[in-house]
Formats: sequence, C-alpha cells, structure tokens
Amino acid sequence: MSETHHPPKLANAKLPTNVSKLVDEAKSLYKSKLAHLAETHKPPAFIVCAPGRVNLIGEHTDYNDGYCLPMAIDYQVVAYGTGFVHTGKGSGPTTIRLRMISSQKNDGDDIVEERKLAVNALTPPDETTPKSWTNYVVGTIVQYVPDLPHEGCTLDLAIAFASDVPIGAGLSSSAALETATATFLECFMHDMAFSATSSGNIQRERAIRCQKAENEWALSPCGIMDQYVSSAAEKNNCMLLDCQSLEITQIPFKQAEDTPAIVVANSNVAHEIADGEYGKRRRECADAVATMQNVPLYHVLSLRDANLQDCEDAKDKMGDVIYRRAKHVVTENKRVLECKTALKMGLWDRVGALMNDSHASLKDDFDVSCEEVDLLVETAQKVEGVYGSRITGGGFGGCTITLVKKDKVEKLTEALKGAYKAKYDKECDVFVTTASAGARVLAVDVDCKPH
Repeated sequence: MSETHHPPKLANAKLPTNVSKLVDEAKSLYKSKLAHLAETHKPPAFIVCAPGRVNLIGEHTDYNDGYCLPMAIDYQVVAYGTGFVHTGKGSGPTTIRLRMISSQKNDGDDIVEERKLAVNALTPPDETTPKSWTNYVVGTIVQYVPDLPHEGCTLDLAIAFASDVPIGAGLSSSAALETATATFLECFMHDMAFSATSSGNIQRERAIRCQKAENEWALSPCGIMDQYVSSAAEKNNCMLLDCQSLEITQIPFKQAEDTPAIVVANSNVAHEIADGEYGKRRRECADAVATMQNVPLYHVLSLRDANLQDCEDAKDKMGDVIYRRAKHVVTENKRVLECKTALKMGLWDRVGALMNDSHASLKDDFDVSCEEVDLLVETAQKVEGVYGSRITGGGFGGCTITLVKKDKVEKLTEALKGAYKAKYDKECDVFVTTASAGARVLAVDVDCKPH
C-alpha cells in the first residue's frame, strides 16, 4: 500500500521579496484571465512554488548512474489557481480539462491555453509537434493519471504561472515548472496522489514523474537531477544525489563568517537540451559502456562502475572521443564525492579546486562549454577571493557558478560584466543566490474571484 499523502504544510514565514512579487503576478493573471472561465471552481485557490537549481558539481553524471551535488536557488516558478477532482458516478473515460497561462514564456502572448484530455487517448507529442511550454504542464499532469479512477472521474484545473527562473540558462526552468505543476495538482488530489505507487517517498516519486514528463512530453532526454532537487532541496543545504539508488543526502552549506557567496553569471547564450548535442553525449556514454563490456570489463554496467584504469584498458577500442567522454564521467563522480567531504569540513579552497577541475573536464573532455562561458569562468578564476568557478547545467551556453569570498562579490561582478562587455559588446546577468528550499505550498487564498 502507498503512504497516505497530504499536501505540504503551509509556509508561515514571510515570503522573500521576489516570491511575493511572483505571487502577486500570478494572482493578478489568474483573476484577469482565468477566474471568469473557472466559475464552477470553488475557493480557495492554492499557491505553490518550486525553485530552479544550480549544480555545484557533478555534470552529465545523472544519466550515467553517478553522483551530483546541486542546490535549489532563490529563483522560483509560482503557480496560483483553482480546481477540483470529481469522482462521482459519471460514465465514460476519466477526463482532464486544463486552462493555463504563464507570464513568462518564449512562444507567444499572454493567452489562455486550454487542453481537454481523455485518459484512454493520451498521446505524447512527437518531433513534428510544435514546441510549447504547455507540454511540460500537460505531461506532468498525465503522470498522475494512474492515481485516478479510469472511468467517471473529472479533473478540472485553472492555473496561472509566474516565474523569474531564466529560460534556457541552464538553471532548470523546465524542471521548476514541472515540479510546481505537480505540487499544485497534489493539493487537489489529496490522498489519491501517488496511490498507484508503492513508494513511500513522495519527493522521489514526484521527481520521477516530472522527469518522465520532460522525457516524453517535451522530448528532452534529461536525467533526474533537476526535478529531484526542485522537489526535495532543503534550505542552506546542497543535495548529494546518488542517481543509481536515488538516495539523497543533505550536505550543509555551512553558514559561517567565512562561508563563500554563491555567484551565478548568465552568458545569455541560450541552450536547448532537447537539441541534438545533449542526446549525442548520452549515446556516446552508452557507447563507452558497451565498448568496456566488450574488452571485456563485465563489472561495468554503467560509467558509475568504471574507474580510470578501465578507461585506459578500453581506450584503443573506444577511440579518442568516446574515451574522453568516459574519462569525464569517471573523474567527475570522484570529484563529487571528494567535494562532499570538503563541504562538510569547510575546506573552501579544495571545493574551489574541484570546481575548476570540473570545468576543465567539461570543456576539454566532454566538449559542452562554449567561448562565452569559458570567458566568464577564466575571468572569475583570476579574481582575488574566488575559490573556484565552472559551467553549470547541461552546457552549450547558460550559466557559470562561482564561489567567492563575500567581501569580493562586487569586485567579481565588475570583472565579469566588464570582460563580457569588452569582448562581446553584450551584457551578462550576474546575481548572488543562496541554497534554497524545494517545492512547497505557500498559502491558500479565498479571494480568487475575477477583478
């Protein structure tokens, strides 16, 4: 039997300024665009949020059964809306009706998107289907269909989204959207949510469902890291994720006088991991495993099982490119585990050195960096007070993460912005973040009638 699921407890603390603004934005959007379409919905409205993430270290290890060490960031997706699940004695297949709108997207105006689905005719999009932010939402909700009765049930939701997680920056805006959608839906499903699974770990099951939504409905071959940290992160902690067992360990990001600031720089070179290069890296890693097994190295079932000697033993058969891909994953896993220990001991110099080594490996062995990101990393690494800097996320653009002494943040920011402007005549966004909490219900609101 599955564990009885209850919606997360309401957050009583005062909301951060950016989250408060997002709540106001989502509420206004709901009341002006959706409320009059949802007249059959009874108050209250639920307000939930889910964070983006930055990965301290452990890149392209998640789909290789390895280790990674991400943290949630202060930037969020907020969902505000109403709905109901009716499990009466209706006839015919269970149906889903969704009305949704987002203030942040890259494919159109602020218009209400509507989807009507019958659970006996759910067809994911294919390569010919136009890309849309709504696929992430629909795909997530579809993952909860097994928890609903197969017949006679109606799920009706009206949701307004607001977000300050940059799109295409490698900060997991899509995972935050999926996790916010899932958390919002669970508020209305109550004990039905997760009733079809025997897993007692709600955060893990939510992450698995959100990852599947992105794989199948957004056609993005991502691993599970992004969805898991958005679901399960804890404030002031990094989350060590074992991507084979899916066990997590919260590693305190020690809050002390000498604790470094976490600085994120956005190159504004947008990436799209559903494009070919990310999938190509996954195939190359699979090729590395297959080649090792043919050596034969039968103990290597995934690159998590391999060591550097295994890479050397299979090097001639793998060829240079596949060898470098395997070498990165093997050494990155080792770096993650060493970084965990260094974090616990507050050895910031060692954490920074591991970050620098990670970037070099991602650049030279995994080939997922780019000129603009390399400039930001190299500039940061030269600034006094910086412990380490690296690309973060899937690569091919996006952001860097830098650990720097708190009194050197302004100097670092000026150096990054100045170097980027001088080289490319473009701006890069630089901000300080903290290790944030994962998805949660913020409040309920009885004042959800139209303006």
